[in-house]
This record gives sequence, structure tokens and C-alpha cells, in this order.
Amino acid sequence: MSLLVVGLSHRSAPVSVLERAALSADAQIKLVQDTVAAEPATEAAVLATCNRIELYADVDKFHAGVAELSTLLAQHSGVGLDELTPYLYVHYEDRAVHHLFSVACGLDSMVVGEGQILGQIKDSLARAQDLHTAGRLLNDLFQQALRVGKRAHSETGIDRAGQSLVTFGLEQLSGGTAVQDWVRGKKALVIGAGSMSSLAAATLARAGVAEIVIANRTADRAERLAEILNEGAAGLARAVPMNAVPDELTRADVTVSCTGATGLVLAAETIAAALSGRGPLAWPGTDEAPASAAADATPAVRQPAGVAVEENCPLDLPAVRATAGFSVLGEAAVAGMGAAELEQHAAWVDNAPRPQSTPDEAEAIAALAAAAATVGRIPERRRPERVAEPARPEPVLYLLDLAMPRDIDAAVHRLAGVRLVDIESLADASADAPMAADVDQVRRIVSDEVAAFGAALRAAHITPTVVALRTMAADVVAGEIARLEGRLPGMDDRHRSEITQTVKRVVDKLLHAPTVRVKQLAAEPGGAGYADALRTLFDLDPETVAAVSRAEDSTEKDRGPA
Repeated sequence: MSLLVVGLSHRSAPVSVLERAALSADAQIKLVQDTVAAEPATEAAVLATCNRIELYADVDKFHAGVAELSTLLAQHSGVGLDELTPYLYVHYEDRAVHHLFSVACGLDSMVVGEGQILGQIKDSLARAQDLHTAGRLLNDLFQQALRVGKRAHSETGIDRAGQSLVTFGLEQLSGGTAVQDWVRGKKALVIGAGSMSSLAAATLARAGVAEIVIANRTADRAERLAEILNEGAAGLARAVPMNAVPDELTRADVTVSCTGATGLVLAAETIAAALSGRGPLAWPGTDEAPASAAADATPAVRQPAGVAVEENCPLDLPAVRATAGFSVLGEAAVAGMGAAELEQHAAWVDNAPRPQSTPDEAEAIAALAAAAATVGRIPERRRPERVAEPARPEPVLYLLDLAMPRDIDAAVHRLAGVRLVDIESLADASADAPMAADVDQVRRIVSDEVAAFGAALRAAHITPTVVALRTMAADVVAGEIARLEGRLPGMDDRHRSEITQTVKRVVDKLLHAPTVRVKQLAAEPGGAGYADALRTLFDLDPETVAAVSRAEDSTEKDRGPA
């Protein structure tokens, strides 16, 4: 087995890198095709989800395979190889099998135990089969991964350890209130009609929303999803074109977005405009906005990033400038920032008027950017004392962004009256999620299945050699019987049959124990050399062995996936 996987996920890379490295459907197809066209790889498949990008391949050389797969990932993702390499992980042979089986069971998911990954693995295999890039190894591997994932969910309580990303996201939006109680009676807008968006719409429907509006670039898919939802509750859902989204936002309470768009679907300005049409916001402890907010022409939007020199600054400038001795450009200003915010802040600093910055501060920000790229967030201990945060109104619009790259502008976090949960905030929240006791049982299942898969693969590796050996033995028997008939031309059919059967039984008995034992030995770790030993000892023709392998592969393809 020469299975190699190279990839990155929420466990190895910050969300900002995952977002930039996300692959479109066309890019995934091109990546798989280019991988099998490369010299080290004979099979390839891509597993791309909202929080992972992994390239699986059957390679003949490990180091050349790692270099080639890493380079191809960088080329097709658009992220430079030098920048991407620190976030990549590599698994080989049994470790690669263990990784995929763990992924299939939900052990490596952002929300431990979620089952949606099984559908994504199935889609990945189907794509590779359609492109004819999945041979015997990847077909067997991915199909077995699906069986292992189903076994884990049926034999353990791993489902109790987690749920779908959609449900987890809705729980984060609800702020601790039961999702069914929180969404009941609300109006929902779902942008996109793919698998994740469909799951979101179905989850909202089951939870009891009053209305679901589906917006999608392909109208037929949106209408089909609405029809499916209406089968369970007539009049619940309706489809609208994408250009109707701004109007629908003014009426929606909950919006879920998960599209395959490469750019933003909802800009901060669009959300702000939708909020401005809703009237005064409800501020905590009052029935109306405070006087300072009422005097603002756009009370729905806090103004940390106003105009002129404050444009694109991720800081709440009025608050931080009120702190004595506090520099808006220095190290203290970016304490606690995530990587994405830090990139935005660094860009603002570069464009800020020179009197506001100094070379020392620019160097400090550059150093902090490097730290954020490694740990994902500047340590909280650097945060300075802040002035009291002004009161924020209760949210009137809840946004769940499950897309990678993101559909909703991260600047929406700073709009009053909005609560946004995206992949980055879900990653932070899932890090503290409790693990179920069943996780240990699933890990044992994965270990057992990895051992069984490796043994079966190693045993299968020697089968063509054993078949070639028995074929050679049968040819020897046939030759000797023919020679005997030439020496005894008067031998009748009864004697000829008896002699033939006797010789075959002798050969079978001589070969039985060695061939059974060599299969057992080959199934053990390090048993790959037994096939070479058999070929050497019996002087088997390598082409005969290869012909048997080709015949088995052809039979496997004709039989199709399990």
C-alpha cells in the first residue's frame, strides 16, 4: 500500500488560511486530474468540506509524492507553497487509513460526532469514480471508510457527542436557549440550495419556524427545495431569486448562508441597509434607544469604522482613544484579535497617515501578525484596560455563515442589532465542547478497522502471486500428463483420469500449507516481502503476476462500488 494524504483543516490552520485555500467544484476536478497526471500518483481523490481540504493519492514514492501533492494543493488553492506548507499535515499508509476512518466517524470534525461528513466522503468518492481517478485502492478505502463511519454511529452513542454543524451553529446563535424554543415563529432566509443549505432548511423546518425563504442562483434548485419543505408543511417555504435577498433581509429573523461563491454574498453595507428599515432597536432595559443613539442617523450601526482615516480599521477607535497612553497602532491595540482581523488592521496601518504611526509600531504589528498566523489569536494577556463597552441593542437579525470561503462580511460583527456566527466562531466554540464517553469506543473501532483493512490489503497484495504459482503448477501437471501419454499411447481414459487426479492431488497438497501460511504472514505488518520471496523461489514470470492483477482489477471495476 502506498496511500498518501496531504491536507489542512481547522485543526492545523487558522480559518483565514482555510478560507483563502478553499477550492471551487471546478478547481477540485482539475486538482484530481492534475494529480493522476503527475508522475508519483496513479489514483487521486479530493475531500473538501467547509473546514478541511485533503488530497488522497496512491503514490509510488513517498518524498516525491509529498512534494508533488503539496505543490498541486498550493497551485490550485491560490495560496503560495511557502505560506501553505506550515499548515499542511501528511499521513502515509496505515496512518492515512486511520485518519480517513477517524474523519468518517466524526472524530476529526469541528463538531465531534457529526454525521454529515459521511455524505461528503461519498460525494468525494463518486467524483473520483466519475473522473476515473479512483482505482482499486481508493475505491476500497473510501467504501470501507463509509462502512466504518456507519458502524460507529450505529454501535455507539457518538451522535450524543455532537451534532451537525447546522445544529451547532443554531445553538450558538440562540445563546443557550433551546433551538426549538428560540426559532419557533421566526422567519428564516436560507441562501443556497446545496447539501448544507438544504440541511439548514430542514433543521429550521423541524424546529418550527413560521416561514422559510430559499434564495439560490439556480432558480430550479431553490424551487425544488421549497417543494420538498412544503411536503411536510404546506405553505412553509417559498423560493426567490438572489436579487430579492436585500428585501428579504428586512423581514427575516434568521439567515443561514452556505453557497459556493468565491466572494462575499452579503456585504456589511447590505446588512446595515436591511437593519435601517426595521425602525428603532430595542436597547437593554429600555423601550427605546438612548439619546446618543437616537441622535445617530443610522442607529442600527455602531461606528467603530467610520469614514476618512478610520475606514477599514477593525478597532473601536472612540473607545480605545479614550484610554490614556493607548496607541491605536501598537501592540496593545491588537491584543485578542483573530488572524483575519489582524490582517485587516495591518492593511489599515499601512494606509494610515504617517503622523499616526511610527516604524516601531509597524514592526510590532508585523511581529504580531507572525504570531497570529501560528496561534490564531494574539494572547488575551496583552489586552489593555478598556473603557466600558457601550450598551448594544438586542439582536433583531441572526446570521449563520457556514460557507468557506465566507459568504457574510466579517465586519457585520460590529453592527449593532446583529449576531453573526461563522466558521471561525464555531471553531472557537467547538474547542470547549464536552466529549462524550462514547468517543473512546469509536476510537477503538477505528483502530480495529484500520488493522483489519491493512491486513486485507496486504493479503490481497500477495494473491496474484499465489494465483500465478498455482497456474504454473497446473501447467506443469498438464505438461507431465501429456508427456506420459506420449510414452504410454495405449493408456485408456480411466487410467489417464486416475493418474491426472493423483498428480493434481499431490501438487495441491504440496502447495496448500505454504500458500495458506504465506497469506497469513503477508497480512501481518511488514509482510509485503513474502510475495517477492515466492516469485524468486519459484521463478515466477513477473508479467504473469501482473496479468493476474490486471484481471482482478477489471473484475472489480465491472462489479462496481459496494
